[in-house]
Amino acid sequence: MASLPANVVELTQALVRIPSVNPDGDPGTDGIGEEACARYVADFLRASGAEAILEEVEPGRPNVIGRFPTQPGAKPRILFAPHTDTVSVGGMTIDPFGGELRDGKIWGRGASDTKGPMASMLWALHEMRHEIPSLPVEVHFVGFMSEESAQLGSQHFAKHHGRYDLAIIGEPTSLKTVFRHKGCLWADVHTTGVAVHGATPELGVNAIVKMAKLVQAIDTEFREILSEAGGADEWLGFSTINLGMVQGGTRSNIVADSCKLRVDIRTTPGLQRAGGALALLTEFVHRHDNTARVTVASEAFHLDTDPSNPFVQKLIAAGASLTGAPWFCDAAFLAAAGTPAIAIGPGSIAQAHTKDEFIAVQDLEDGVAFFRRFLASLG
Repeated sequence: MASLPANVVELTQALVRIPSVNPDGDPGTDGIGEEACARYVADFLRASGAEAILEEVEPGRPNVIGRFPTQPGAKPRILFAPHTDTVSVGGMTIDPFGGELRDGKIWGRGASDTKGPMASMLWALHEMRHEIPSLPVEVHFVGFMSEESAQLGSQHFAKHHGRYDLAIIGEPTSLKTVFRHKGCLWADVHTTGVAVHGATPELGVNAIVKMAKLVQAIDTEFREILSEAGGADEWLGFSTINLGMVQGGTRSNIVADSCKLRVDIRTTPGLQRAGGALALLTEFVHRHDNTARVTVASEAFHLDTDPSNPFVQKLIAAGASLTGAPWFCDAAFLAAAGTPAIAIGPGSIAQAHTKDEFIAVQDLEDGVAFFRRFLASLG
């Protein structure tokens, strides 16, 4: 590292200025992949006294892992774990990689989600670097690749690095402790037809027309079934569904022989206990069209961490009250592998993924103070 940032603001600016857009979908830039950001974070961790390595998950897309020194003896392990990738920069109205400081805010892609929260974590660790070895816990850090699509980084880490006593996932939660969040099922509904010339549509079967009937049923009947099956969660409300994409046909003068609907179902723990969204959707679709089928595009777990966990209680005592979230994150994959996990960080989720994303300087500084307070409380 040529020169160390002077404060958390400069660190956030440096991170925002490193393009690390997730390559899935339409990234809107050539600056894809997490390697450059991971290398910068590794250098910062080393400057803060940690051992740091890059662990490649996919070509050119590593997790960055840091382990701070600790005095000998068996200790609980805690993990600070933000992600290094960002969503697309397409349609942004500001320089996505400018890191401009204006009006008391830092602007650019990832400022809120989640390079700002990551900077607050890293700066707190840097300021506490001399105290960390004597804490009664081991302190590790990981910057996950691929959180914004497929969560490959957290799944790889959970598989290869064992259980921790708490994982603190970096997300913009207004410094509240997200101990419960929804899961997410992306499923595809497929209808089939018989292709014929568009001039004689009565001789064929139109898969788009069949899908249109299913769309209406899913948007009305199934939406209600979904809510009733899972019930209202105290922290998360009801399970929801969004009908996100429809693709069908090949030409306007050919009767469509296939059509696909992509749905996004956000699931509560109650829905999972009731059998899960996939079984519910599959039964509903077959009841309305026994020739249709449902396939899974991706599925992420819900999070439901026990708030009585002693480290979670330390977060609460440091000022981070409990809350739930309608979104999902890497915490769920670590929890599924046996690590109690929560999500927390400065900034608001309302700024994440926006065309003019920003994070307030005050929020960053509050984040550093909070993470320092939490670490100090462990001693």
